[in-house]
Amino acid sequence: MEWFATPLRQADIADSMRGAQGIVWDGVWQRIVSRRLAFLVEKGPGAVTRPHFHQADQFQVVVAGRGMLGDHEFSDGAVHYTDAYSAYGPIVAGKSGIWWFTLRNRWDPGARYMPAEREVLNAARDRHQHRELTTEAMPSALLGELCEATAISCRPVLEAEDGLAGWRYRIPPCTAIAGRAPSAGGGQFWLVLTRDASVDGGNPLPANSCIFVGPEDPAFAGASGPVGAELLCLQFRRRARD
Repeated sequence: MEWFATPLRQADIADSMRGAQGIVWDGVWQRIVSRRLAFLVEKGPGAVTRPHFHQADQFQVVVAGRGMLGDHEFSDGAVHYTDAYSAYGPIVAGKSGIWWFTLRNRWDPGARYMPAEREVLNAARDRHQHRELTTEAMPSALLGELCEATAISCRPVLEAEDGLAGWRYRIPPCTAIAGRAPSAGGGQFWLVLTRDASVDGGNPLPANSCIFVGPEDPAFAGASGPVGAELLCLQFRRRARD
């Protein structure tokens, strides 16, 4: 299990992505040998991210602001998933800008922009079919809603036969939570959306902290803080090499 208590920002990692396996901020820069990567993208009003694809499966989660992703509205709590070699975009930030997390369970050398990389995409099509999913927006819980909760609620976000899945949890104050078995997929990212939560009895992790649970790891075990917490679990699909 790995955690990212302070999220990297895209600007922090741009120069380090060339040839590296990844980095995490935990007081000092460190290499991520396992190649998991989580970082926060911050786009100002009207900013445009051109259509592109990656060589790794990927989740994106909006944590602030709003915009458009292709023809879909992309705002607070929305989740976007793409398989490797699935082109998507453009992403256009709204008037207040947009922030989203990018989550990958494998190393990726960087964006391949269209249409310049169309030949690369076409060459990979017999091994990688296009797959893209976008969920509806789901704003974070208000403080009062968490404090008044009396039981854990779990709302499915997405689910597929190959292990791809997502669940959103609202947890009452000072309540333990056990996740689903990560062996069903290719690993899970847990994102703290609201308030804070601890993992395996450790110190509280604030909002925008990420925890990665590999498919070979025990299930996630955590607990909410004194005012409750909201967590998002996103599980990657199974692949033959997992």
